[in-house]
Amino acid sequence: MQFMTHTIGVIGLGNMGRNMAATLVKKSFTVIGFDLSETARKQAVEQGVIPASQLSILTEQCDIIILSLPKAEHVEAVCLGANGLIHLVTAGTTIIDTTTSVPETSRMVAAECVKRDIAFLDAPVSGGPAGAAAGTMSMVIGGDMKAYRHVLPVLEAMSSVRVHVGDVGAGNIAKIANNMLAAAHLITTAEALTLAEKAGVDPEKVLEAINAGSGRSAASQAMFPTWVMTKAYDSGFTMGLMRKDVGLAKTLAQSLNVELPMAMKSAELWEDSIHKLADSDDFCCIAQCTNPLLFGKEDNA
Repeated sequence: MQFMTHTIGVIGLGNMGRNMAATLVKKSFTVIGFDLSETARKQAVEQGVIPASQLSILTEQCDIIILSLPKAEHVEAVCLGANGLIHLVTAGTTIIDTTTSVPETSRMVAAECVKRDIAFLDAPVSGGPAGAAAGTMSMVIGGDMKAYRHVLPVLEAMSSVRVHVGDVGAGNIAKIANNMLAAAHLITTAEALTLAEKAGVDPEKVLEAINAGSGRSAASQAMFPTWVMTKAYDSGFTMGLMRKDVGLAKTLAQSLNVELPMAMKSAELWEDSIHKLADSDDFCCIAQCTNPLLFGKEDNA
């Protein structure tokens, strides 16, 4: 099937959604974008996205729609609200939700969509705004395999790695697990480098050593060299968003009655950081809670 004639809709034109839309434009897709923010729509226009002032304008022209929204409640409202997508799109449409959401919401939305012959995939992403802009994100996807294969050319244009992990909701669970690890790795890497510094060893050299050894992670290989050690703190992903994701992991573990002591301690540290770091701060600033002098808290005061 030839997909290059499809017009893709993107709802949510923040740092992630706008850059995903721009990547699709670069790959020769026609992209219509919607956001409640006029500023966001104008920024998207500068990247080649056709703006829609109303959802109905977008849904009239798109049979593949990508969601990039802050939270699960926004997904529910956009899809199932009084003027939601299920009332606007035509049968045969596929909705790809890249939001870091919760499985319960995805399953509820998918159940309503299937009644109207609408496919729904939960497909949260990793890689941040830079990965979205470069088309190098990774995606973990839950949903019907036929629907997944139908939109695979679009997913391939947006990302470098895709893992179909199971039925609807499985993508959310995989992303929650991933972000639980990423949150912990940021803290443990900061602690490891603090240990090295206090012992009189150059933390940058120790970071290099860690990345050559078994303790490496995305935090040590990408986040610390790019945003922490440079004191740039401009990844495009906020403390508030990571606190939300850590909270999702904590809530999921509690709902399953699973004891995860390390994850719970990490969640506690992220929650406590609200007293030092605003939701609007870059998520890599969590390192400053371990060592303000080494990781530059004074530069961001």
